[in-house]
Amino acid sequence: MRNFLSYVAVLIILFSMAPSSAAREYSLNDLYQQALKSSEKIELAKENIYIAQMNKNKAWSLLIPRLTAYGTYNWFTEDKYTLTGMLIQPEESATWGARVDQAFSLSARELDALSFAGDSITKSEYDLDNAKSDFVFGVAASFYDVLKTQKALDIANANVERLTQYHRFVETRVKVGELTKTALLRAQGELSGAQAECLRASNALQLARATLIRFTGVEQDFQLKDEQVSSPEACELDSLRQSAFEARADLKSYDVQTRMAGQQVTYARGAFWPSVGLFAIYNRADQDPVGATLNKESVFGGVSLTFPFFEGGLRMAEYKEAVAKERQARLAFDDLKKSVDIELKAACLDLDTLKGSLKFLEDQQTFARDNYNAVMKQFENGLATSLDVMDANTLLLTADRDLAKALYNYQIAYLMVKKSSGALLKFINVNH
Repeated sequence: MRNFLSYVAVLIILFSMAPSSAAREYSLNDLYQQALKSSEKIELAKENIYIAQMNKNKAWSLLIPRLTAYGTYNWFTEDKYTLTGMLIQPEESATWGARVDQAFSLSARELDALSFAGDSITKSEYDLDNAKSDFVFGVAASFYDVLKTQKALDIANANVERLTQYHRFVETRVKVGELTKTALLRAQGELSGAQAECLRASNALQLARATLIRFTGVEQDFQLKDEQVSSPEACELDSLRQSAFEARADLKSYDVQTRMAGQQVTYARGAFWPSVGLFAIYNRADQDPVGATLNKESVFGGVSLTFPFFEGGLRMAEYKEAVAKERQARLAFDDLKKSVDIELKAACLDLDTLKGSLKFLEDQQTFARDNYNAVMKQFENGLATSLDVMDANTLLLTADRDLAKALYNYQIAYLMVKKSSGALLKFINVNH
């Protein structure tokens, strides 16, 4: 009775999890598009592009003359004169005008800053593509994880059904004295374990569905369209490696970062050059009473040359820091290229392993199912023992699990090869 109630409880959980008939069915591509619209990580990467564009606008501002307007008004308690009657302090005075300033280094480091800002935009765009690639791969992994846990739950349910049927057979044969109570206790123990496994699979499915909802923002009662991809050709590591070095967004980003580090060195070196300042001023003045020496209007300009001879070693320290950062950027780029090569090789080996094992696992499942059916018939006719049935059931359960796990892991491995070679976004046709 206790086992029956446990089985009913598991069925109630399964029915409560079953999606309604009106639930929307999503394909993997639907989830890609849905997830990219609602992802905070993608929006953060897009904001980095906007910030880089604003930094370029700031770099442009250094090349454009600065125009300022000014004005002052002074009020004095009294006007004052010299002994000869010359006005030296009016009662009130006002000055206003406009000024144009432009400063630049003789090394043209302002152009280096502009080029640096432009490369920063390019790097942010590559970072966005890399973030999209990582994100959609996470969506795909979560998608297949839901399908895999759903399949695991189906397998667990089938195992409960088989063991329930076996328990009934054992119970009947114990009553007629063909089997001992020990066989019945073994059957009850196996059934209880299967029910517990069914409950664990149910909880795993709920967690997998929650993770997919977190990734994509879909509604709670969704359904998934079981899609499977296949790779008819074996991994050609050389061509995939070439594709990765040409197409991977993170490699392009590091390449641009290395170039930016070199520009930063040039910019820091430019601090050793003199700076030139140009200015032009229009000035207007008025006062009351008006003095004889008042210049009401004037226009003038000038040039300044600034060269800091000593600043405590600041410029040299900034230059050496920039050189060190350039070395860091090159080392990081070289390290990433080596890591990409290993990542791609591992992905290809994983894919080839799973692809080669699928046929054997399918054969194993067929043999295990036929073996179980044959053993059960023998058991019903008294030609097989309880231990034979348990061994056959365990073999079938293991074969079902291994095949389902390998099948969905193969889908993920195939997409991992695409991601490692830099072709994932193009392969899934994500709208940029």
